[in-house]
Amino acid sequence: KDLGGYILLTRDSFETIFFGSSSVQHECIPQAILGMDVICQAKSGMGKTAVFVLSTLQQIEPTPGQVVALVLCHTRELAYQICHEFERFSTYLPDIKVAVFYGGVNIKVHKDLLKNECPHVVVGTPGRILALTRDKDLSLKNVRHFILDECDKMLESLDMRRDVQEIFKMTPHDKQVMMFSATLSKEIRPPMEIYVDDEAKLTLHGLVQHYIKLSELEKNRKLNDLLDALDFNQVVIFVKSVSRAAELNKLLMECNFPSICIHSGMSQEERLTRYKGFKEGHKRILVATDLVGRGIDIERVNIVINYDMPDSADTYLHRVGRAGRFGTKGLAITFVSSASDSDVLNQVQERFEVDIKELPEQIDTSTYSMFFCLPS
Repeated sequence: KDLGGYILLTRDSFETIFFGSSSVQHECIPQAILGMDVICQAKSGMGKTAVFVLSTLQQIEPTPGQVVALVLCHTRELAYQICHEFERFSTYLPDIKVAVFYGGVNIKVHKDLLKNECPHVVVGTPGRILALTRDKDLSLKNVRHFILDECDKMLESLDMRRDVQEIFKMTPHDKQVMMFSATLSKEIRPPMEIYVDDEAKLTLHGLVQHYIKLSELEKNRKLNDLLDALDFNQVVIFVKSVSRAAELNKLLMECNFPSICIHSGMSQEERLTRYKGFKEGHKRILVATDLVGRGIDIERVNIVINYDMPDSADTYLHRVGRAGRFGTKGLAITFVSSASDSDVLNQVQERFEVDIKELPEQIDTSTYSMFFCLPS
């Protein structure tokens, strides 16, 4: 497919865009690469990250000691992932330096990096970026590209919104602004250059969705049966609390399932190590809280199980969006064990205009399964 001949950065980018491009990329990249402001709402897994990574890299003219692009996101894990994407796509652009800054790391490490090897692209969480700018270690006076990923999450939190606003005011007036999310509130939807998909029709194409009605006490047995019966590359199981994540992961390992868990009770270093291991395919089952529910891309995941119902339609969307990434096939199964669970399921169906049916006794593997090679 033709993107106007703009994107030929690296072999990786060529393969990703020209052999696996999405409608979001086709719509947004030609505009973004011209320096136009972008606000993009599109369902999870459609390659929004590639839009701002590729368009930014294509426009950058690196000057030693100057930060020219700033990407803000709401979690350390997402910041780490975005930085990795910048590094991957800039493999053959050795003059461009990228760095990631977030809390939990000694700030002196970040200050030393800025002093000794100032990056051209900075990715980070608002709190740490603001601290570095207030201490005069990070200068934003040369920023030409200001990007918010999962912007609704940052703008919904009052404290984080204030941080973002303060950071924004430190950047030049003349810059490109790009905002991305799977869900956007009406308050942050002014008419701008790009707007992909109407929220009322925000359906997850390629994703088969079902629910199972059962009691709380039946969940473990049903989960065990599903993992035995379903054909999965990798699966993510979402629970509502840290304690439940740890307990369920322990139970799965006792049943000899190749499981690992990630939750907010772990150190940042431990979470990133486990995330990397799962992404590389060393484990096939991930038990997680909603920490993993937004923006995390793991291409081999083809099944998501909501062991506990999410608290809102938005959270449901971000969770099940872990399956069927990049337009591939996927399956989402949700356990419904209470009246409040049923209410959330009804909200999802009404808001996103989807008909989620009860899981049948037999399900066609071809509707959700694709072959991937995993490490032995």
